[in-house]
Amino acid sequence: MTADDTAPGAVTGTDPPAGPAGRRRVVTVLVGTALVALGLDVLTKQLAVSQLSDRGPVRLLGGAVYLVLTRNSGAAFSLAPRYTIVFPLITLVVVGWITWIARHLRSVPWALALGLVLGGALGNVADRLFRAPGPLVGHVVDFVSLFDDSGQLWPVFNIADSALCVGVVLAIGLELTGRRRDGSRAGSGDARTSGA
Repeated sequence: MTADDTAPGAVTGTDPPAGPAGRRRVVTVLVGTALVALGLDVLTKQLAVSQLSDRGPVRLLGGAVYLVLTRNSGAAFSLAPRYTIVFPLITLVVVGWITWIARHLRSVPWALALGLVLGGALGNVADRLFRAPGPLVGHVVDFVSLFDDSGQLWPVFNIADSALCVGVVLAIGLELTGRRRDGSRAGSGDARTSGA
């Protein structure tokens, strides 16, 4: 038996945490990440509304970042502004999918990625539900503009948009590197089964 021939189910340094404690840890990371992203989004939007409503853009970092209050009826980065009512429905599908995935989730990096997506989706859907002009058609509060004060070089965004984008990029990276949601790696068991 070589060093690579470990018994099925044996614990190695890259295996997911085993048992109920490991599963709780993964779910805690997912839910905790979502709550932090959602909380930061709600807090920063409230600050933006209260501090930026009656003033011009605030220049930060030598003009690399501007804080400017805008209302967005579209998706992330102001896409599809005429389909506002569709976005809460899409969010329900995303939340349902993440909830279903969470039952079998064993990977902490995947929990982090899905938690960011979940928190970002919930942050923006909260605006859709509770902000003017009304339930399901509320406009999302955006307030971060990069490199200019009007979103000409990059669309104005918020913390929820950032969480969604980072979560999706992390998930794509995990897929491309073969990290599965159950904590295993693609191809890790192929050598064992093909050599038998």
